[in-house]
Amino acid sequence: MSTTSDLPILIAGGGIGGLAAAIGLAQKGLKSIVMERAAKLGEIGAGIQLGPNAFHAFDYLGVGDAAREIAVYIDNLRLMDAIDGTEITRIPLDDAFRARFKNPYAVIHRGDLHAVFLKACEAHPLVSLRTSAEVMDYEQDGTTVTATLKDGERVTGSLLIGADGLWSNVRKKVVGDGAPRVSGHTTYRSVIQTKDMPEDLRWNAATLWAGPKCHIVHYPLRGWELFNLVVTYHNDAPSPEAGVPVSHDEVRKGFEHVAPVAREIIERGEGWKRWVLCDRDPVDNWIDGRVVLLGDAAHPTMQYFAQGACMAMEDAVALAHILGDGDDDTDTALKRYQDLRNLRTARVQLQSREIGQHIYHPGGAHAALRNTIMRAKSPADWYDTVAWLYGSTGLEGAVGA
Repeated sequence: MSTTSDLPILIAGGGIGGLAAAIGLAQKGLKSIVMERAAKLGEIGAGIQLGPNAFHAFDYLGVGDAAREIAVYIDNLRLMDAIDGTEITRIPLDDAFRARFKNPYAVIHRGDLHAVFLKACEAHPLVSLRTSAEVMDYEQDGTTVTATLKDGERVTGSLLIGADGLWSNVRKKVVGDGAPRVSGHTTYRSVIQTKDMPEDLRWNAATLWAGPKCHIVHYPLRGWELFNLVVTYHNDAPSPEAGVPVSHDEVRKGFEHVAPVAREIIERGEGWKRWVLCDRDPVDNWIDGRVVLLGDAAHPTMQYFAQGACMAMEDAVALAHILGDGDDDTDTALKRYQDLRNLRTARVQLQSREIGQHIYHPGGAHAALRNTIMRAKSPADWYDTVAWLYGSTGLEGAVGA
């Protein structure tokens, strides 16, 4: 991207998306300042799933080896019926899967993944990291952007990337669409020692038990030291929440109707915390002059595709590629990034909602129909179904990709 300024690119938000953007820009010779509102850079939460498209992004961003070292490579994606305890279907993640999509499928602790990007950023001279630096507002003059921090400090750069998440202050000014949409789905998360997981359920798989208005997910983490437990039910929760400690009894309430084998997973959990899930409707504009959105600030999604972090990393790849490899002016470069990413992320947002409603949470005849259709699919059929998602590098259609 041609520029008349040697000023750094400003990045609001030091999560996975913000750090991925910073290291991507640095590899293109572009300096940045990452401004994180928290007093310490880190990630809350537990496990996340990484499709092959995430590994495409890791490699482009130069952290592929580090990410591969700490990932757990599972054998299958398994979908179970939480009412009768039978398997509905599985997607093998074996050599045929890797050959089709050129990379593996894995699971990882969110904090460990964040640490991979943080270490890379700390080691790069073109990346500056700041904490206790929440971007509240910005103004621009056609050639620069000045971010106003919560303490009143003003920081000037050539561009501003809003990677400040679901409740993005940058988005408030770029889009102005108010608060996120509350889904009414409540998720509870726990991480336990592997020895505390029922022995007959210690599967090397990302497993989901689907039941009426609820589902349960589990998979191993950190070299099989831990198991990640995530349970969700549709209880019409009215307002957003994040990381609220709750009792075991509260978690049990949404799962009294499922099979004993599925309930046993909940009984093994400890230190449960509650999130009320939110997302937003897709929008077709992420740009305001020299300001652009990335990750959850641009396209927050429900968890059901396991693609939130993957989409943020793909955004980082696309934005770094376009800003670093082209001679476009700022307006053209940011528009190219938006056009490259907008429809793909909108599809993830909208289909994630549909999966939660029509695949994971139905009951009765709807669930029986789901089971019949999904059991008829072969591994090759499943690979065709997910090819649009896992087969992409996030750069299709980009000049020089």
